[in-house]
Amino acid sequence: MADTEDDVVLYEVVEQHIGLVTLNRPAKRNAVNGAVARTLDAIVKQTEADPAIWAVVITSAEGPTFCAGADLAEVAAGRADELSTPDGGFAGFVEARRVKPWIAAVKGSALGGGLEISLACDLRVVSTETIVGLPEVKRGLIAGAGGIYRLPRQIPRAIALEMIATGEPIGAARAEALGLVNRVVPADQVVETALGLAKAICANAPIAVRESLQVARLAAEVPEDVSIAATRQAFDRLVVSEDFAEGPRAFVEKRAPRWTGR
Repeated sequence: MADTEDDVVLYEVVEQHIGLVTLNRPAKRNAVNGAVARTLDAIVKQTEADPAIWAVVITSAEGPTFCAGADLAEVAAGRADELSTPDGGFAGFVEARRVKPWIAAVKGSALGGGLEISLACDLRVVSTETIVGLPEVKRGLIAGAGGIYRLPRQIPRAIALEMIATGEPIGAARAEALGLVNRVVPADQVVETALGLAKAICANAPIAVRESLQVARLAAEVPEDVSIAATRQAFDRLVVSEDFAEGPRAFVEKRAPRWTGR
């Protein structure tokens, strides 16, 4: 398969308000090269700007690996700087500013950069065969695309430090027990399950979801007074929206709300 800007990452709208992104380099274990980074960066910006998209699922082409991280052939060729973008960081994704919820649908292993991409998402669905880990130290590297600071925020500190220092992975069942993933399902149900979560999100008022997530994402990193102030600011933005009036009105009229995202 040729690595063109058009086919290394696929994007489609699969359900009302839901986008589906597919990493599409199966012959390279969906590893990130420059084309992947540029394309994913553009897709993030596209979905953020599209008022019709309220949630996004990211998955990968068929194979045993969700994403192998950096394409080491590109690194060896001196093109490591192309694997990141100014706005998105590694893969054009892990440092991207996003307000809309993203769900990782991981059908294979997620090691190194693959885990870091999934850690940058809000929710994670994995297959029963999935293993996750940060093996960078085994190769004299660090998990510099967010792994070494996001993993300790997701699971108990001692376990995160063990995974980072030993480079050893854990299986899907333990990842679920530690709260690292939201669902563990057979591989052929991973995308369907992730889309189900996206549908559940999209049944709610999109502005309320986005404002809530922006506060919640920072909750473990900032003092409580900062969270209180951020919550008040979020409420001030929400109260002037059409959906803020629609929710109570629909409740009183005993009907399903008709969200507009405005």
